[in-house]
Amino acid sequence: MSKSAVHIVGGGLAGCEAAWQLARAGVPAIIHEMRPVRGTDAHLTDGLAELVCSNSFRSDDSENNAVGLLHEEMRRASSLIMRCADANKVPAGGALAVDRDAFSDAVTAEIEAEPLITVERGEIDGLPPADWSSVIIATGPLTSDALATAIRDLTGDDGLAFFDAIAPIIHRESIDMDKAWFQSRYDKGDGNDYINCPLDQAQYEEFINDLLTGDKTEFKDWEQDTPYFEGCLPIEVMAERGPETLRWGPMKPVGLTNPRDPQVKSHAIVQLRQDNKLATLYNIVGFQTKLKYAEQTRVFRKIPGLEKAEFARLGGVHRNTFLNSPVVLDSELRLRADPRLRFAGQVTGVEGYVESSAMGLLAGRFAIAEQLGNTLPPPPPTTAFGALISHITGGANAKSFQPMNVNFGLFPPLETRVHKKERKPAMSRRALADFDAWLGGNAVAAE
Repeated sequence: MSKSAVHIVGGGLAGCEAAWQLARAGVPAIIHEMRPVRGTDAHLTDGLAELVCSNSFRSDDSENNAVGLLHEEMRRASSLIMRCADANKVPAGGALAVDRDAFSDAVTAEIEAEPLITVERGEIDGLPPADWSSVIIATGPLTSDALATAIRDLTGDDGLAFFDAIAPIIHRESIDMDKAWFQSRYDKGDGNDYINCPLDQAQYEEFINDLLTGDKTEFKDWEQDTPYFEGCLPIEVMAERGPETLRWGPMKPVGLTNPRDPQVKSHAIVQLRQDNKLATLYNIVGFQTKLKYAEQTRVFRKIPGLEKAEFARLGGVHRNTFLNSPVVLDSELRLRADPRLRFAGQVTGVEGYVESSAMGLLAGRFAIAEQLGNTLPPPPPTTAFGALISHITGGANAKSFQPMNVNFGLFPPLETRVHKKERKPAMSRRALADFDAWLGGNAVAAE
């Protein structure tokens, strides 16, 4: 059967993963990326798969963590994103974090070197042309207004949105290591993958007050009622929920000991994670913020060890758009109102780099099967892939649908009871066995 090109709108992680899967199966793909012809408020380069928020792919523990399990399933499915992430990782304890520029460069090089993939620069400012028989829309949370409007008009959906926030990045040489120290929480990983800045009670209380009273970004009238994603709240929003919220969130002091005064427990601790391979840049963990730039500099330089911090990037807030997927998408990520259109990535209502890439991988494989005149069943819900796609395409309550990270709460319970400590490892073993069986039984879609 003749294989016509699949058009992919968006050159982010999901779009690149979808294109890679198509090309590996001998199906040509055309990536339409609007940058640099038209930029966004969050991107800094025209590179493919640019990371605009954290540089972390989160936990790499495939036995006890659902996102680590998704990492492993993606590796077994020959994921380009995971291969480039593994090749460009930086120290991050038990997490997988990458040098963001090297990672983007690696993905871009692989895509541009693949003869079956074409990259066309320019905006798709409405619904894709009718003669594009197979399309994957992977425009992410920053879908252009023109395309978003066309999709809303087609689906009849009012659209949902949330604010996502970006954490600041600091030059390593500007951090005062006479006050800060290297240590991973509970000494995980190499034991010293993070820089830690301790605060006593008075310093913490002053910091909370600064967050509450500091000058913040003002939203437009039409943005006022847009909800935040609970997994990526600005620190000011967390502070508004109570003075102790941050101490039991990104600033929790547990599992860390100040080597200069080991007998005194810090009231709160700010952690910084390596952001590039050269270890010249560190981002402030969990410090997504809507403080204005001048306020960020003033407030964050009060943190012990960051008094002379030089910022490579300050934090920011942007509006993210996503579909009400349980209503508008079918089990193969096709738009019910126009099945030639598939969606992938964060626009589907998954949250996180890995989850977005995973939906790109599945969208690509569904399109492969379609090109070959076959059908591909979704992965079993017992797998990380299957649990996630089952949730967004029907398992979630459409009336309260919000972006979701992969987590074991999305998985079906085990068939037999096991001790609580063994539950997650048992679910992971079941997932990998079922995922391998799914891959083996559907190999034609990925050859």
